[in-house]
Amino acid sequence: MRRQQAEQLGAILNQFLREEGLETPYNEWRLIQAWPEVMGQGIARYTLSTEIHNRTLFVRLSSSVVRHELMSGRKALVHRLNNYIGAQVIDNIVFR
Repeated sequence: MRRQQAEQLGAILNQFLREEGLETPYNEWRLIQAWPEVMGQGIARYTLSTEIHNRTLFVRLSSSVVRHELMSGRKALVHRLNNYIGAQVIDNIVFR
């Protein structure tokens, strides 16, 4: 068996996800799963729920103090989360 047209498995998987329209939902899922790791356990402890709708991440928090602190650095958080995933998944964050 020859390796004339060998491709990396990751590249094939990404191409399949893109062709089937699953790349965006997969990246959204990855971003939500990454929230505790990116933000740290201190913030994750106050996070009640996270969900994405129309490229906006909605985060429900149990602390108004934490919510106020995170709102001041919202643009930096969008950039940080997108960089972690390696794709432009969200454009905005809404804290509730």
